[in-house]
This record gives sequence, structure tokens and C-alpha cells, in this order.
Amino acid sequence: MANSSSSSLRFEQMYNLQNRVALVTGGGTGIGWMIAQGLAANGAKVYIGGRRKEVLDKAAQGFVKQHESGQIVPLVLDVTNKESILNAQKEIQRKDGRLHILVNNAGIVGPVSRFFNDTSAPEHQDAETLGRAMFEEPVDGWSDVYRSNTFPIYFVTMAFLGLLAKGSEDTQGYTSCVVNITSISGIIKVAQCHFGYNSAKAAASHLSKMLATEFALKKIPVRVCAVAPGVYESEMTAYRLAAEMVDRVGLGVVSVPVQRPGTAGEVAGTVIYLVSPAGCFTNGQEIVVDGGYTTVNPARV
Repeated sequence: MANSSSSSLRFEQMYNLQNRVALVTGGGTGIGWMIAQGLAANGAKVYIGGRRKEVLDKAAQGFVKQHESGQIVPLVLDVTNKESILNAQKEIQRKDGRLHILVNNAGIVGPVSRFFNDTSAPEHQDAETLGRAMFEEPVDGWSDVYRSNTFPIYFVTMAFLGLLAKGSEDTQGYTSCVVNITSISGIIKVAQCHFGYNSAKAAASHLSKMLATEFALKKIPVRVCAVAPGVYESEMTAYRLAAEMVDRVGLGVVSVPVQRPGTAGEVAGTVIYLVSPAGCFTNGQEIVVDGGYTTVNPARV
């Protein structure tokens, strides 16, 4: 049996993020901000990427006021624009020369047909009426949701792959990690009134596994995992969620067992595990953090 020194099993060693450089896309609000704060509070230098500079600046300034240590750096980044992605890559390369943690989090909801789950709505008169009503969803809306939720996982990861590989050279036994924020919406078998979003998130889940497999086969020292959150307070949910509102957002067949939204610590803690020394033996996995939602609702896991 391999021996482990007691010091290597101490919490501060297993989850040590000191001197790690991270990028969180969509990092100024919602789940991205939860994750960014968690990484920075535990020692990482965290770039938060987003299109709205004022939102990023406000978030970073707020973090400084509330924490004695940790570093958050605003970085204007549009993950749907290749030039913007490359500019961000050049900025981090210039300042740090490496990247240890990439969290692909940015995304949008896309078209929502709320009448779909209301069988008393006039659109449910018959199959023909329902089909035509759903047909009215804009093609551009579907394109936008894939362009924001799926395509950037590929392009941002590839743009930063060289810096991530360099990050793996810092510490023996440590491997840089990409964490893609997918969703229970890509796992469950109901549409939640947004077919586009759910199918885009399912594609993101599979893309994560393909990237992990291909990098491993080609001996590229970069791990790829995914975290699939359930219902959390974010811009997509208008932030504050009372317990009774969780099911209205989740739109499942059965109520969420814990009857509350997830907390910042629950999603950030999962990401911290994956990107820290404790998670270096984990690759190609999608961790579901949903309060039991997929346990009681039809899902592919």
C-alpha cells in the first residue's frame, strides 16, 4: 500500500490553490461569480471574463472589500467572438505565462415557450396547434443558445490549451483542469419549456467528455470535467429564490427533495475539489449538484 505523509492529507494541502491562475467565463454574476469567489478566497488568482466591464469591475471591487486575501482580475471577454477570446489569451499569457484552471461558465437561456407545460393553454388545442406554436420559436434564438452555451467550450478551451499545458508543469503530480458548467437541463428528459437550452447543455456535456478523452489519448496534460448544477440563484432566475419558487424554476415532474436552491459553497466547493490536488485523479466526469433533482425526475443518469 502506498504511503502518504500526514501533511499531504491535511485539508489545506489537498485543496491548496495558492499560486494557481484561473479564468472563469461569465464570472461576474450568478454561478460564475460564486465559483470565482470560491477560487480566489482559497488562494487562486482569478480572472473573471465577461462582456460588461462595469459588472466585472463592481464584482472585483466588492470582493476586495470583503476579503483580506485573494485576487480577482476583471477581463473583458466575449466567448462568442474568436478575436476577443484570443485577446484574453494573450493578456493572461503576457501577465502569467500559464493557466491552471479554466471554468467555462458563460451562457444564456434562449427561447422559452412557457405555454408548453400548461395543458390548459390554447396552444394545446390539438397536436397541429401545439406543433405550429412551438414552430414559432426563432431559429436565431436556437443559434444564439448554441453559440453561447456550447461552441465557446470548444473554442475557449482550444485557445488556452497551451497555457493550461504549461500550468501542469508547475507542480509534480498536478494537472491543469478545465471545468465546464453544464446543467441538469442537459441531463433530464423533460424540456422545462426550453428545448434549445436543454439540448445545448446536453451537447456541452458530451463535448466535455470528448475533450477529456481526446486530450488523454494524445497525452496532453489537461483534465476536463463538468459540473451540472441544479437550481441556483442567478441572473437566469432573477437572483433571489424562495423555497416555494424552486420548483417553478426547475419545472420538473417531481419536487426537488431539498426544497431550496443551491448555495454558493455547494457549487464552488465542487469546482474547488476538481481543480485542486485532491481532484487530480478525476478526469472526464460530470458531477451533478442539484439537491436530488435528477434522483426523482426522468434523467439519463
